[in-house]
Amino acid sequence: MNQQTKSIVFAVSGILVLAGSVLYLSRWTCAPYLFAVGAAGMTVCYMTASSKASNLRLRRLNRLNVLAGIAMIIASVFMYKQRMEWVACLLIASLVQIYTSFVNSGEQ
Repeated sequence: MNQQTKSIVFAVSGILVLAGSVLYLSRWTCAPYLFAVGAAGMTVCYMTASSKASNLRLRRLNRLNVLAGIAMIIASVFMYKQRMEWVACLLIASLVQIYTSFVNSGEQ
């Protein structure tokens, strides 16, 4: 997957995650499906990111992003089961992504 395709998939996945989480609060029935597709897309983008960097910190940040993607997938499972723990999983994933984005911008 080339970089342009990966960035498009990541952007669309982010929109789907946001739409799924907002629409879930309004009790829309397709919201967990939107959220799950978005979470899977973001996780695939994180897993296919280049981890061949020579810098140990960049490899660690890449692994943290993968864990954030897995936390979003777990949040989608909680959405399917109609449990509110998905909010905590999404909060954890969001905080990890914010942290890695700030640290990653300073590293490159």
